[in-house]
Amino acid sequence: MADKKGFSDKAKSAVNKAKGEVKDQVGNAKNDPDMQADAKKDKTKGKTQEGIGNLKKKTNHE
Repeated sequence: MADKKGFSDKAKSAVNKAKGEVKDQVGNAKNDPDMQADAKKDKTKGKTQEGIGNLKKKTNHE
């Protein structure tokens, strides 16, 4: 079954952004720059997935 509205991309986006935020907070508390860098990657991945989901939704409405 195809995900015509980009819902799965949006769900993955939310998970990755939340995971990134948790890693960022833990990295701050532990003063761990590697964990903070990994958190930034997760947040960026989440933002990209959100954009893909929005694009799919927009494309299917036109």
